[in-house]
Amino acid sequence: MITIRSAGAEDLAEMQAIYAHHVLHGTGSFEEIPPSIEEFAQRFATLTENGAIWLVATDATGVRGYAYAARYHTRSAYRFTVEDSVYVRLDQHGQGVGAALLGQLIARATARGFRQMLAVIGDSDNAASIALHRAQGFREVGRLDAVGRKFGRWLDVVLMQRGLGPGESTAP
Repeated sequence: MITIRSAGAEDLAEMQAIYAHHVLHGTGSFEEIPPSIEEFAQRFATLTENGAIWLVATDATGVRGYAYAARYHTRSAYRFTVEDSVYVRLDQHGQGVGAALLGQLIARATARGFRQMLAVIGDSDNAASIALHRAQGFREVGRLDAVGRKFGRWLDVVLMQRGLGPGESTAP
């Protein structure tokens, strides 16, 4: 049984460890050197101060995964659009943790009045992330070919998008 709740300072070390694993072993993040706990804490603080929604999935074993939705860009015209990020602990892949986190993230972003959510998915071979987003109502809207290089190979980025609430059908 997992609990989804807002992330706090007490979760930073476990979230940073999850992210560090993805940086070192995966292509979902194009970072190649994991941020230190201090850098991760600063990112958390900065994004939170700017209105980001941070969630963790927890159980008796600790943080099983985390997700956040932050403003897509800082220019004012983008103020109704967020970009999501979802990271799950290695031993929790395929257990529904990502789906639970993303579902809650969508609900909370919608409740806050956001109208669009974007996913910028590193590596077009990242079938699990693409499937996760597709199952939550995202559609592929673009692909950037060979824009990253990691582990000795070129990587694409898949852009996915989902309307929130009334989406673009009405003015906010």
